[in-house]
Amino acid sequence: MIKNIVNLGDTSIYCDFGNNVNKDTNLKVIKFFKTLQTKKFKEITNLSPSYNKLIVTFDLHETSFNELKEKLLNIDIDYKLITSSQKIKIPICCDNEYALDIERLENKLKLKKKNIINYFLKKTYYCYMTGFVAGMPFLGDVSNSIRLNRLETPRVKVPQGSVGLTEQFCNIYTFESPGGWNIIGNTPITIFNTTTQKTPNLISPGDEVIFYEITKKEYLKIYEK
Repeated sequence: MIKNIVNLGDTSIYCDFGNNVNKDTNLKVIKFFKTLQTKKFKEITNLSPSYNKLIVTFDLHETSFNELKEKLLNIDIDYKLITSSQKIKIPICCDNEYALDIERLENKLKLKKKNIINYFLKKTYYCYMTGFVAGMPFLGDVSNSIRLNRLETPRVKVPQGSVGLTEQFCNIYTFESPGGWNIIGNTPITIFNTTTQKTPNLISPGDEVIFYEITKKEYLKIYEK
């Protein structure tokens, strides 16, 4: 399953699952990640999964690189853990007020707004990872018809709830932050909330996401709750 394990500084291990960025490879990362979570090894202090890598941080007082590497290579994977993934429906308003880059998308893709939105909505997205900003989900795979590079000049502030596109990926800004993704709309749903949810992430790695379009009136009604 793991292609390679290397030392990453004094207290981290870099588990490489290959160069491919796709669902099959990422599922291997998540299965391994969730298995380590459930085993709760005292020597492991943090786990950081990404598209095709897993960084394992450990306590040098409890283990060494060679000892932990050997343990990781021989661990029994619990393949049932991945079944806990969810399918989540996310409302999105694509009015021009929220679709900040729709004109850029139209010009670059040579498509009308209606077609761009249709391509976006008809896909079921897979959550590869969360990060960059707390709880921000990185979703794939965007339709080939609407893939586009990042903005040449990133925004200093991207509004919370903005849904952005870059190449094969889609994300949701969990907080107002700088960013260079092409903003296609905004969701009124809180994606990351440490105060009201047992798990702050609404969307976690391995989950599937379906977007559905709402009007501005519907957006404001949900937002104001």
